[in-house]
Amino acid sequence: MAPPLPPPTDSTPLLHGEFGSYPAHGPRFALTLMPQALHIQRLRPKPEARPRGGLVPLAEVSGCCTLRSCSPSDSAAYLSIYTYPRGRRGGRRRATRTFRADGAATYEENRAEAQRWATALTCLLRGLPLPGDREITPELLPRAPRLLLFVNPFGGRGLAWQWCKNHVLPMISEAGLSFNLIHTERQNHARELVQGLSLREWDGIVTLSGDGLLYEVLNGLLDRPDWEEAMKMPVGILPCGSGNALAGAVNQHGGFEQALGLDLLLNCSLLLCHSGRRPLDLLSVTLASGTRCFSFLAVAWGFVSDVDIQSERFRALGSARFTLGTVLGLATLHTYHGRFSYLPADVESASPGPNPGLPRAKSELTLAPGPAPPLAHSPLHRSVSDLPLPLPQYPLVSPGSPEPLPILSLNGGGPEVAGEWGGAGDAPLSPDPLLPSPPREALSPMAKGPPEMLTSSGFPPPTLDVPVANSTCGPPDHLLPPLGSPLPPGWVTLEGDFVLILAISPSHLGADMVAVPHARFDDGLVHLCWVRSGVSRATLLRIFLAMERGSHFDVGCPQMGYAAARAFRLEPLTPRGVLTVDGEQVEYGPLQAQIHPGLGTLLTGPPGEPTREP
Repeated sequence: MAPPLPPPTDSTPLLHGEFGSYPAHGPRFALTLMPQALHIQRLRPKPEARPRGGLVPLAEVSGCCTLRSCSPSDSAAYLSIYTYPRGRRGGRRRATRTFRADGAATYEENRAEAQRWATALTCLLRGLPLPGDREITPELLPRAPRLLLFVNPFGGRGLAWQWCKNHVLPMISEAGLSFNLIHTERQNHARELVQGLSLREWDGIVTLSGDGLLYEVLNGLLDRPDWEEAMKMPVGILPCGSGNALAGAVNQHGGFEQALGLDLLLNCSLLLCHSGRRPLDLLSVTLASGTRCFSFLAVAWGFVSDVDIQSERFRALGSARFTLGTVLGLATLHTYHGRFSYLPADVESASPGPNPGLPRAKSELTLAPGPAPPLAHSPLHRSVSDLPLPLPQYPLVSPGSPEPLPILSLNGGGPEVAGEWGGAGDAPLSPDPLLPSPPREALSPMAKGPPEMLTSSGFPPPTLDVPVANSTCGPPDHLLPPLGSPLPPGWVTLEGDFVLILAISPSHLGADMVAVPHARFDDGLVHLCWVRSGVSRATLLRIFLAMERGSHFDVGCPQMGYAAARAFRLEPLTPRGVLTVDGEQVEYGPLQAQIHPGLGTLLTGPPGEPTREP
């Protein structure tokens, strides 16, 4: 086999050819496939001097498929490409471009040409190398990646399932990804399920909700006795909740402009279709009782945690709940007395603000860890198997009209094109998959014993919630002494009155809140931000407004501080308050945490260049 091609430049033509269009009496096009884009130029009946929309970035392509005419007399083969370009108002809209491979006399030759283009395009989308001899055949493609999707049907003001059904499933089906889907029924349901998951059956786990569902999945994987192997499982997030901080960071990593709501979901879904993964740092958090959990996002005390928890009653407002919560929090601004210690990073970091030297002190609080409660497992029941989803079959309508959803196929086959908009003599098209469907693999049972009876919805009967234990597995915290013991040399300690203390790992605190612009998923750092008492309400408001652009460190607030660290300890000395880990309220009291670089693996899609407003 020939060696792979050297990394091509963005303007290197990989394929070039002439195609007709569907319907057959439409114009003809010259297609040029490049590593980052597909160039489309009309040739006949009148060449375009300045083709409009002729350059299709691959970042906007979800997938492609090959099709054939239902008419036996049609020797042409067809290539259909699914794109999600941004409209004039910034939102994405699905569009399909179907091209006719008709340069040869026989259908077999035309089919080979269409499949050559579909294979090359799919390889580019999935980050697979192309062969050096340019002999591109469907055998280059491995089996379709199989994803396990967890959907919180109550997420995003109850829109999560609707968005999943109407947008996410069609897009990942267009990308040729295989998936199973599970509705979570209660808090910690996903955590229980992944503890008994047969890892060999899946290539990734993706949550469709807010940040809380991914928190359950990661902690469930770390609860397993084989946690070291389990943490090799890539995880992804598609934002369908009110708090979508990690999705905001993924969106920025992919080079897209800041987005909210459905636009953010479509951006992250496109990135998921394009494969790509990065190591993900996780924060091991030990609470006052000795229980331990793992955070991928943030630990908060003070104003941020107050707003997060007190805005729960406004959850029906979606992400607007945080805006309302911030206004109410400013009206009743509190300060909290406490002691905050951290182990500075070993290397110099790009600190966005001043970080003066601070005196060191020893911890004065002693706590004994309590026993861990027992752990209960729940068997995995799948609501969707590797079979086509029972969704209605829609026809493809003419260009320029809103296109309905395709038929979903989980084995990589393309959606059916069954419309009659082609006019007289144009037969409808049917799928022509690149590779035959692989044999179905029997999915292993999750638990021994008699099977549970499923309800009519396909789920097991509801059971009483059981307490979920702390993570007794996972890596040891080698940087931390027992909670309450004196801190070793090299730690820095602050003590006083604080408005907020925030320890965050990725760049975003919300989908539109860039807390630490220079943070990365795998920089091995926990980024510490704090605001001392004495800050005015107006200045605090300016800080949070500037955080939408990541420019809050330029506000010039003397009460605000920043440090990059490997570990920290927080000891609240105010009797009442709220502590949160990844937006979930935890027991109030002293806690400490350490960063574990690259402990997880995050599905991010390929990195992209930041886009700019026109």
